[in-house]
Amino acid sequence: MERALAIYKYALDRVPKGRADELYRKLLAFEKQFGEREGIEDAIVGKRRIQYEDEVRKNPLNYDSWFDLIRLEESVGEKARIREVYERAVANVPPAEEKRYWRRYIYLWISYALYEEIDALDMERAREVYRACLKLIPHKIFSFAKVWLLAARFEIRQKNMHAAPRILANSYAWRRYAELEKRLDESDRARSVYELAVAQPALDTPEVIWKEYLQFEIDEKEFDRARELYERLLDRTTHLKVWLSYAEFEASAGLGGEDSETQRIEHTQRCRAIFERASDYFRTSAPELKEERARLLEEWLNKEVSFGHLGDVSLDQSKAPRKVKRKRPIPSEDGSAVAYDEFVDYIFPEEISLDPNLKIIEAAYRWKRQKTGDDDE
Repeated sequence: MERALAIYKYALDRVPKGRADELYRKLLAFEKQFGEREGIEDAIVGKRRIQYEDEVRKNPLNYDSWFDLIRLEESVGEKARIREVYERAVANVPPAEEKRYWRRYIYLWISYALYEEIDALDMERAREVYRACLKLIPHKIFSFAKVWLLAARFEIRQKNMHAAPRILANSYAWRRYAELEKRLDESDRARSVYELAVAQPALDTPEVIWKEYLQFEIDEKEFDRARELYERLLDRTTHLKVWLSYAEFEASAGLGGEDSETQRIEHTQRCRAIFERASDYFRTSAPELKEERARLLEEWLNKEVSFGHLGDVSLDQSKAPRKVKRKRPIPSEDGSAVAYDEFVDYIFPEEISLDPNLKIIEAAYRWKRQKTGDDDE
């Protein structure tokens, strides 16, 4: 019996796998008749291995077949063989950079990392698997928040608290993490995730995180929290979009169809106060940003008009700039100006009062209006 079994195994090592089905069938019958349970199980595993190997050979992108083969090898428990199959599996990268083709493939990487951490107890190899996976994903086209989060949680389990935030420097991961908590109706946990995200020293698109955090508080009707967030954001950036978003929030947050006149007056005043602050900022702290200041005043005027009888368009009109066309020389290579570049400049009321030359320009405009009745440039 031992010599017969040795011949079977000798043959299986040499016969091509695609032609060994009959040999395995005979071996399985032999083991059932003369062998022990362990030998029967080995024969069954061998036959299934040939089947799965044949499937992945015919279609390497059939990730379900790779999972079948991996589960089979994990049931046997030979680390070297398991890792070899995982490496072969993840080498079959989807040819198209479309997320739908990558979803099943990414789970091969996740399974690989979890095997190294939980079964093989090799933390460094698990870390390398996560790194290799994150490096492979075309993040500029799409990403997988689940991988980012699993990699960060792995580092947390290893008590590597400095590595986890570095992994989550991707705004997409933080947003999906917060979205998960929101779907579970865990508002406090979602807020904590957003807080951790905006506290990161480096994010690829921090403005997206701030925008979603603000919208989250507004959706929760936590208007005081949202107001506090706007103030914190202004400590970081005084971009025009932030001022306009803040003003719009104050104009509309919490209003419905049956609001009292008192409520509408309060919102109008709050909104106007933000525009006042923004106007003062651009006038005193960023006078070079004339175009942004002009756009702010234009948006302010539109908002006052939208307030109807509560609006006061005179507030904005008194601050509005004069839009003029100017020319500046374009120097040539030898330093002499041979051409001129035309550009639009904005002259604000306080500039006219301080510059005699601008007073002359303003007088000329008044004369032109009187003569032609034209309010254009």
